[in-house]
Amino acid sequence: MSDEAKPLLIKRYASRRLYNTETSDYVTLEDIASFIRDGREVQIVDLKSGDDLTRQYLLQIIAEHESRGENVLPVDVLTDLVRSYTTSAQSVVPQFLAASFEMLREGQSQLMEQFTAFPNPMANMPGFDALQRQQQAFLKSMMAGWGSAGSSGPEMESADGAPAKDRDELNAIKKQLADLQSKLSKL
Repeated sequence: MSDEAKPLLIKRYASRRLYNTETSDYVTLEDIASFIRDGREVQIVDLKSGDDLTRQYLLQIIAEHESRGENVLPVDVLTDLVRSYTTSAQSVVPQFLAASFEMLREGQSQLMEQFTAFPNPMANMPGFDALQRQQQAFLKSMMAGWGSAGSSGPEMESADGAPAKDRDELNAIKKQLADLQSKLSKL
């Protein structure tokens, strides 16, 4: 199994601190969310008992983002999830959600492939390559984190005080895109 295929192992100490075994340093929930956004699989285990805590921490990351106003899950969906825990439909919901997200990932990949393969008569225009790279980065950011793109309030910080780096990067991309569009409209 290659290093890319193995999940990043995070150990939780008795002090509840999370330790990245790959880099030998402590990490926060926001760091773990960043690893996941970058495409890494993550496994979080309790050092003492060996229990797998991954699901618990992933839910905590989602709850933290939702509580900061980065709402990705509509109330209807959350309500239906709560209902699914008390009904016989419980066995169907996880498979449905997994299939839905798989379709979303496949659709995102196909969109990116079609976007890069699409012939464009503006390709010979000066600065078009930079514009295209920014658009691709923007689309990738939008598809990777719907919640961070939706809020436009003051800069949020995670519970550990780290700035919302993804939002800053997205805002920088938006500004660069607007600047390039302005330049292109003047040509």
